[in-house]
Amino acid sequence: MNSPTRNLLEQRLQLINTPANLPLLQQGLRGIERETLRVNAQGQLMLTPHPIGLGSALTNPLITTDYSESLLEFITPAEQDISIALDKLDAIHRFSYTQFNNEMLWNNSIPCELPTEAEIPIAWYGTSHIGMIKHVYRRGLALRYGKSMQCIAGIHYNYSLSENLWKLIAQAEGDKRKHQDYQSESYIALIRNFHRYSWLLMYLFGASPALSKSFLRGRQHNLESLSDDTLYLPYATSLRMSDLGYQNNVQDGLVPPYNTLLDYMRSLSLAVRKPHPPYAELGIKKDGEWMQINSNVLQIENEFYATIRPKRVIKTGERPVEALCARGVQYIEVRCMDVDPFEALGINLSTSRFLDAFLLFCALDESPLSNQAEGQENLDNFALTVKYGRKPNLNLQNQGKPISLKAWGEELLSKIKPLALLLDQQTQSTEHQDSLALQFAKLADPELTPSARVLKAISEHQNSFAQFALAQSLHFAQHFKANPPDEKQTAFFEKLAADSIAEQTAMEANQTGSFDEFIEDYRSRTSSQICCEGFQQ
Repeated sequence: MNSPTRNLLEQRLQLINTPANLPLLQQGLRGIERETLRVNAQGQLMLTPHPIGLGSALTNPLITTDYSESLLEFITPAEQDISIALDKLDAIHRFSYTQFNNEMLWNNSIPCELPTEAEIPIAWYGTSHIGMIKHVYRRGLALRYGKSMQCIAGIHYNYSLSENLWKLIAQAEGDKRKHQDYQSESYIALIRNFHRYSWLLMYLFGASPALSKSFLRGRQHNLESLSDDTLYLPYATSLRMSDLGYQNNVQDGLVPPYNTLLDYMRSLSLAVRKPHPPYAELGIKKDGEWMQINSNVLQIENEFYATIRPKRVIKTGERPVEALCARGVQYIEVRCMDVDPFEALGINLSTSRFLDAFLLFCALDESPLSNQAEGQENLDNFALTVKYGRKPNLNLQNQGKPISLKAWGEELLSKIKPLALLLDQQTQSTEHQDSLALQFAKLADPELTPSARVLKAISEHQNSFAQFALAQSLHFAQHFKANPPDEKQTAFFEKLAADSIAEQTAMEANQTGSFDEFIEDYRSRTSSQICCEGFQQ
């Protein structure tokens, strides 16, 4: 049980830091999902279908689309070392460029110059029932939020600790719950801490302080003009994560601060069942075509926008909550990271090493139960940081008391330092400590942050966000074109693409029943209510 003389983090660090237990740190898995728009050489959105050489967006496990046919999503396998995942992400980029025809990747979270809403192509996944429901879901997103907002890109970071490490900690602390339940609740505790401290990630890595005026399409805003075509906030870190980005007032308060996996699942299940009259007025069907899966607050669980999610690999046709109910939390997905426009992959190894140390801190540190007041404080701290994070002497709130962002950031980094040391000890390197030193430097000098660097670079491109982002995208396009994959890598990706097309073709040929029957069955499984009611804490 817990020692009265040492806090929980110190106790857990001591438990892990033995020759027998330290290797368990390496058994966790890391993966990256990178979103990126296809654009032409002038920085305009490509309106062409998903390149056939990349395979089927429905069944290729590494290369797919997100909201739009034009919005690629590259997915790495889960690896024990994030450097391996980054190498594989690099290979995906290099292969993709061999399949492009006069197009390139937009290396920024904020979209390029977009065409009219009607012209932005919704992602198409073929005529199988699974493919069609993915398409209908995106039609619903277009109705509810418009297409432009769906073109914002980000980096998703998938993270897990070894199941054996969770078992070790549970045994040492005398926890008698079933392993699945202990592991799930430990990830929920990680998520509570993440919500407390994720404002720090926005300060350190936010890279979207400006955007093209045209992106807002006349929406109300409080941004300042940087030039005729560019709006910004002088101290912003991530406008992508502000109320100008992918946000939705209908979802406010939808999933209140949760202290258990059951709380989370019940909140989402209720939202997927709760009717929303304005969405009903938009229509579920039009001229016999499905326009949205349903008219509830959420069509499916994944419509809930969150900066972090508890996840479990799902089976074909399975709903996310069903998977969590049946098999518990397997990993977490961090969703708030901007694309770094100065990095070819949108993220680099140093940032990834820090994320590993930060998330390990969130996992192992004490994580008190949350409440509505703290939940609002967390939201306020995050909102202040994304809009005003580099403002001198900016204060946040920590348990109702004001504290400067700089002082709190340095305090957190100091707490993370022992975890960086432990991770470096395990890998016999200094990479985590080196990254931590870079983050301390950003707190000491805000001009070192990506958001400040972006504004400086924009100033060197006639204060035009579009010109800066286009220049960066062209630069990295040239890099990837000059470094194509070798024959072995090319053969691997070509076979993956061919196999994925064959798999989609088989799905379409062998399915039974009508799509109406399929979607009605899917809609009937909106809550996993029986499973949730039987969930044991």
